[in-house]
Amino acid sequence: MPSKRPTLFFLLFPFLLSISLSFPTPVNSSRTLSLHKSKLHFDDQSLTLLWPLPAQYTFGNHTLTVDPNLSLVLSGNGGASGIVKEAFQRYKDLIFKHSSKVPSTSRVVYDIQKLSIIVQSDNEELQLGVDESYSLLVGKNDEHSIIGEATIEANSVYGALRGLETLSQLCVFDYGAKTVLVSKAPWFIQDKPRFEYRGLSLDTSRHYYPIDVIKQVIESMSYAKLNVLHWHIIDEESFPLEVPRYPKLWKGAYSKWERYTVEDAQEIVSYAKMRGINVMAEVDVPGHAESWGKGYPDLWPSPSCTEPLDISKNFTFDVISGILAGMREIFPFKFFHLGGDEVNTDCWNSTPHVKQWLQDHNMTVKDGYQYFVLKAQEIALSLNWTPVNWEETFNTFPSKLNPQTVVHNWLGPGVCPKAVAKGFRCIFSNQGVWYLDHLDVPWNETYYAEPLEGIKDASEQRLVLGGEVCMWSETADTSDVQQTIWPRAAAAAERLWSDREATSAPDTKLSALNRLEYFRCLLNRRGVAAAPVRNQYARRPPVGPGSCYDQ
Repeated sequence: MPSKRPTLFFLLFPFLLSISLSFPTPVNSSRTLSLHKSKLHFDDQSLTLLWPLPAQYTFGNHTLTVDPNLSLVLSGNGGASGIVKEAFQRYKDLIFKHSSKVPSTSRVVYDIQKLSIIVQSDNEELQLGVDESYSLLVGKNDEHSIIGEATIEANSVYGALRGLETLSQLCVFDYGAKTVLVSKAPWFIQDKPRFEYRGLSLDTSRHYYPIDVIKQVIESMSYAKLNVLHWHIIDEESFPLEVPRYPKLWKGAYSKWERYTVEDAQEIVSYAKMRGINVMAEVDVPGHAESWGKGYPDLWPSPSCTEPLDISKNFTFDVISGILAGMREIFPFKFFHLGGDEVNTDCWNSTPHVKQWLQDHNMTVKDGYQYFVLKAQEIALSLNWTPVNWEETFNTFPSKLNPQTVVHNWLGPGVCPKAVAKGFRCIFSNQGVWYLDHLDVPWNETYYAEPLEGIKDASEQRLVLGGEVCMWSETADTSDVQQTIWPRAAAAAERLWSDREATSAPDTKLSALNRLEYFRCLLNRRGVAAAPVRNQYARRPPVGPGSCYDQ
């Protein structure tokens, strides 16, 4: 790989951060508005209307115009990237969806006429830990300027994508001038994520989502800089995914129209990659699998015992191997979720042939649960996957889990500290604050939930990969999934991206609320049905007329 030679952009950045510009005050807002009646003022210089908040930034007091024919100049080893080119056009369409309809005149001279993107690496592999850092400079190109117009520099194409999102949030259409403006320029931003895993799970078993709806969710994730879609494809209620090795499995779908072909799944993975989002699939075993037996009844211990899966039959593990082998051809992400939660083994004991098998192998039903989980892990590991399991597996037999296991917390606080103390990596999803189907959880409880709570040792903190908000779909479908996800998922997204110190002080609540309300309205402008932020009950519509910015 060619050596990474620092450009003028990076060499100037420490100087730019130190010069006397108007510095933001993200954690010391002097505003005294009521939290219940706050209204966003666009001329309030104490607010930085970016979400999530960048790691380092300064701004000035100038307003710049942006050319609707903004051109792109790509350079660096990754300068030929189709991912960046497509993203530039995508964001250009977002930014200029109004101004592109305004007749242009040759006499208009815009302050920002081109965007330069420098990508150091031509490696487009997307995996956890890919470098998502970027630097962004936006200023007027004139004889007095030491920078030229707008520049993004990143080590990877995925850092460039994050920089494009930030730039798009700086660009605001002025309806009076019918021009896109960047206020408070010049901007100098240097940014990187706090956690490498910033996820959203989507459950397509309890209710089916068409692929266009899944794409809409993925698109909206990119606006908040989330980077992992945890696709909970199948569960006890339905099995919508095509498995060529076992073609009867998707008989467990709700209907013949509520299914995903292999090509559908590949399309979703490709769509997500173009937005810097990994897709982690889940096959939850041995529980949550009743739907498997609709096509293959032999997977059930008996007609009256339809889950957990039959531990006594080699066929059960042959099917699991076939499912995972097929999915490995679809999902390149190195993590694979094997579930392992909420396993009620009572009916194993009440099914004669399973009970006999357990006795023959000198196992209790608890031993059988452990045996099943570890055997599934072996299958995943043989396919070069890192297994992820819900926390019950760690709570029940921590010393037996494969050391590579990633423990996925959900039942409550305190699990990640225990997991990392034993050397396991952990994903934080405390259901009390980050389960989006819990509609009575307000935005601020989601926002202030801390993945590192109770973990003081720095080496153990590094074992917390990040966190994930979970969109379980028992009471959500295409009609309301986006307003259930947003804006609370954005509150978690900033916790996972932004510096802890800048988002945790008590006096950040009002500024965070106002910025989140602005981001919610930005989502609405982009076609995302995000619900009002201050709902007492998530996804509830407004109770009366009013501005999006005052709900």
